[in-house]
Amino acid sequence: MSSAYEILQTARAADHPSGKYYIEQLCTDFMEMRGDRRFGDDAAIIGGVGRLAGMPLTVIAHERGSDLKERSRRNFGMAHPEGYRKALRLMKQAEKFRRPVLCLVDTSGAFCGIEAEQRGQGQAIAENLMEMMTLRVPIISVILGEGGSGGALALAVADRVWMMENSVYSVISPEGCSSILWRDPGRVKDAAECLKITPGDLYRLGVIERIVPETPNEGVVPALRGALSEAFQMLKAQPVDVLCEGRYQRFRRMGVYQE
Repeated sequence: MSSAYEILQTARAADHPSGKYYIEQLCTDFMEMRGDRRFGDDAAIIGGVGRLAGMPLTVIAHERGSDLKERSRRNFGMAHPEGYRKALRLMKQAEKFRRPVLCLVDTSGAFCGIEAEQRGQGQAIAENLMEMMTLRVPIISVILGEGGSGGALALAVADRVWMMENSVYSVISPEGCSSILWRDPGRVKDAAECLKITPGDLYRLGVIERIVPETPNEGVVPALRGALSEAFQMLKAQPVDVLCEGRYQRFRRMGVYQE
């Protein structure tokens, strides 16, 4: 069994499949839509409309890039406020036309540079959290690689949250955790274990609903496509008010304990 640190390294690997890869493999007739209508387009987030097993849906994904040049253009998957506003614009459009929303998460976190703060990074993330909680269409989020902090959560307030087998999901990176708690960046492996960032840990804690196997590789995409199609059909069958209340209660249950 792989350790938390080993899974973290696999999730961060340069050849780990990206959001763009899964969009291309899962969807047909995908049409990308750009811009937030306030500032500009953010290449760290890809969004648009496509079909999943014949079903129209809106797809939004973090994209890190596949080589150094593209990674630089896409800011290594760390979105600016306009990226999250673009995502929200597409979600509200999906709500208007009653399309389900699929979010593919793969980011170490939202970009924390001064220009992002000047353009309202915190507000953009907060608005996504608020609006997604009441969005009147089904939402499924899949953590593809690294799901870091609010940058990941801004696309993960969903009816179902799934994780790929080699992915992590955490409020802070193990590097940040070890530096803050122990003032020792060398304790990254300890931090990774303590944070409970692996799919197995998070499934047991009730934070996610499904772990998607990644082996054998040739069977990953068809299995994921079938599972998503089935899950969306089940969610679409629910009355909208029941759907939204279930999503709200899903997050209210987290962290509840008894002494």
